[in-house]
Amino acid sequence: MTPRPRPSDRHRRRPARRTDHVRTNRALWERQSDAYDRRFRSVLGEKNAESWGFERIPEVELNLLGPVEGRDILELGCGAARWSISLAGRGANVVGLDFSSAQLEKARKGVARARSPVRLIEASAERVPLRSASFDLVFCDWGAMTFCDPYRTVPECSRLLRPGGLLVFATASPIASLAWNRAGDRIGTRFTRDYFGLHQVELPNEVNFQLPYGGWIDLFRSNGFEVVSLLEPQMGRRRRSRYLSSRESRWGERWPLEAIWRVRKLGTGSPAPP
Repeated sequence: MTPRPRPSDRHRRRPARRTDHVRTNRALWERQSDAYDRRFRSVLGEKNAESWGFERIPEVELNLLGPVEGRDILELGCGAARWSISLAGRGANVVGLDFSSAQLEKARKGVARARSPVRLIEASAERVPLRSASFDLVFCDWGAMTFCDPYRTVPECSRLLRPGGLLVFATASPIASLAWNRAGDRIGTRFTRDYFGLHQVELPNEVNFQLPYGGWIDLFRSNGFEVVSLLEPQMGRRRRSRYLSSRESRWGERWPLEAIWRVRKLGTGSPAPP
């Protein structure tokens, strides 16, 4: 009789070929950086800087990061660094990382205007040029945790965090990834890809990454994390998101468009038991 695979075996995948998706996604952000900033500047502005996801749910309401004063914080995929600048203004020691030079140019201008102590680094979240155990908190509001391979980013986050540190990030929900129609580049009401084996999601001009829920949990556990919470905001409960089309907003009223994970590195720094 053939033994059934353990959950961790079912979900273990080889990391994607790094140069392919990094090159594709960097080119996307170099190309769209200016247009993106013009379109969403008011949504992402100073008043909304510390807000999550499509509907910009305020951090003060969700309290996912916890106290920030005096803490060492890394923002992955910082873009124009609005989150980072705001957190530094509340007394945090913040590093903002992005792989797009165009995005970081906007971040540098913002840091200079605010006279902020935020440190900026141009690098991929899959290979962060910083020392291990340097941070109390690593977070990402979409950005790097969507465009980079989790089989590389989650181990990197574990390496960078001190025991007891938090990893908090927002990205697409696995359900939304299943329903995205690549041919029409829009979300639909039918699944267009398999759930099992979900990993690298090819889209027009970009590459996203996603895992089944069990795959995320196994990956966190194998890298010394415990899951604290998973939020799946329902669209339309607040005001209409300026990020979404009316079709996407209606979809998000019925099914989760995004997931916000909050996981903690175990206090011993050792992986969780199987």
